[in-house]
Amino acid sequence: MAILSIPEKNIELRDPAEIRSFFNDRGVYFDQWTCDVVFDDTATQEEILKAYEKDLKPFMDQGGYQTADVISINKLTENYDAIRAKFLAEHTHSEDEIRFFVDGQGLFWFNLENEPVFNLLCQKGDLISVPAGTKHWFDAGESDPFVKAIRIFIDMSGWVPHYTDSRIELKFEDFRVPN
Repeated sequence: MAILSIPEKNIELRDPAEIRSFFNDRGVYFDQWTCDVVFDDTATQEEILKAYEKDLKPFMDQGGYQTADVISINKLTENYDAIRAKFLAEHTHSEDEIRFFVDGQGLFWFNLENEPVFNLLCQKGDLISVPAGTKHWFDAGESDPFVKAIRIFIDMSGWVPHYTDSRIELKFEDFRVPN
């Protein structure tokens, strides 16, 4: 279940329809898909993609997306601190960044023009599409990270981060995920 937070305004939204409306008003796609397949840590990328093929294929065909893969981050992930640091810095991409969370959770932060900074805690079943050029950053958690998400691309080279060097993310480094 997604949770939208606007820390500077002390606002928290938990209703999926309100969250969807909030994002639609800002040109960001958010949806929730049925996510009833349970995977253990030995599940392969192919098994996970196959389990959601019925949802992925029409979504990818409609958006012109060409490829999908699976990112899996957990407490055993090698070099996690370096990987986390790379995602924590505000950046943009030249194509949409799309994630469907099949398990675990992660926090997407957004820094849109003329808006207070806000974040979305994505959890199992949440689908988010961060439009190309949108300033954002992502946090899988400081300790005990757990993310299992399908990433969807037109071209994987479009997912290369372009860092803004704004350092705005530092203003929010003490934010704690709501219970």
